[in-house]
Amino acid sequence: MPPSGRLPRVAVDAMGGDLGPRVVVEGAVAACREFNLQVVLVGPQGVVAEELRRAQAGDAPIQVVDAAEAVGMGEKVTRATLKKRSSITVAVGQVRDGAADAFFSAGNTAACWTIAKLVLGTLEEVDRPALAAALPHPSGRTVLIDVGANANCNARNLEEFAVMGKVYTRQVFHTPNPRVGLMSMGEEETKGNQLTKEVHEALKGSSLNFIGNVEGGDIFTGRVDVIVMDGFTGNVVLKASETLADTLMRLIKEEIQRKNVRKVGAFLSKGAFNAVRHRIDPSEYGGAPLLGVKGCCVIGHGRSNALAIKHGIRTAADFFTSGVNERIEAELRALGHRKEKAAETKS
Repeated sequence: MPPSGRLPRVAVDAMGGDLGPRVVVEGAVAACREFNLQVVLVGPQGVVAEELRRAQAGDAPIQVVDAAEAVGMGEKVTRATLKKRSSITVAVGQVRDGAADAFFSAGNTAACWTIAKLVLGTLEEVDRPALAAALPHPSGRTVLIDVGANANCNARNLEEFAVMGKVYTRQVFHTPNPRVGLMSMGEEETKGNQLTKEVHEALKGSSLNFIGNVEGGDIFTGRVDVIVMDGFTGNVVLKASETLADTLMRLIKEEIQRKNVRKVGAFLSKGAFNAVRHRIDPSEYGGAPLLGVKGCCVIGHGRSNALAIKHGIRTAADFFTSGVNERIEAELRALGHRKEKAAETKS
């Protein structure tokens, strides 16, 4: 939590994303105007200053920190991590040094989470950080974890993801006792591969509100609040879900345009269509928090527009003010103590 009277400060990678610094700056200015936060824009000073002028930032609470280099969207992480003056590295360094409270970037995902882990380090009780993403269902959101940071996981990793996802959902979305499910190919305990069976057994004996195995169809029903999976599966699920939402809206629009009577109906239902678009638009969620590092980091989609940038910055500020990291450490520490006592009892 920031000291009383001070707004949270978010360090933003001004060079991150497919659409360039103009879109990032526009989103940052909008975030400062609409939410109670400050922004530290990190990138080539001349470029950022010019985009701030174009965006008519005025007296918005924005600071510029110079970073001469940028990490390309398709650049290999091994090269990216060597760029000590890249906008990602310098922005994450602002969090490490206490000059900012949180970090946001729509840049190279692998570079962002790798640099965050190297510069900030992981929380004491965490083996691997994980990316969480919130997807809408009729009455709220379902948090998926991991959605891309870890393609290969062991049972301990997924057990940690479950705890981190539970804490994030409780602290940020104010769900009192989040229901946790494990992604598998069937609801029965016997379904799935060796990893999911091992994780199921561990979660079943934990203090989590574990409801058992879930399937892909449970993501959008509201039956579960947190779904745990490896990053390979999670990344496929997330991208397929985002593409499906976009495709459905395009198909509806195409069918409406086919007949005049449909156009009239669409005009009368414009408010409802806009409300649905608002609920399913990934831009409204902004980005995926990287849980498990010593700091608050949020990574947005490479195609993020100004709206997505704005909400990604808001998500980063909310992450910081929620106190998630402290709760993750406390609950994972408690989990470790329970496992130690259980092992002593067996011996």
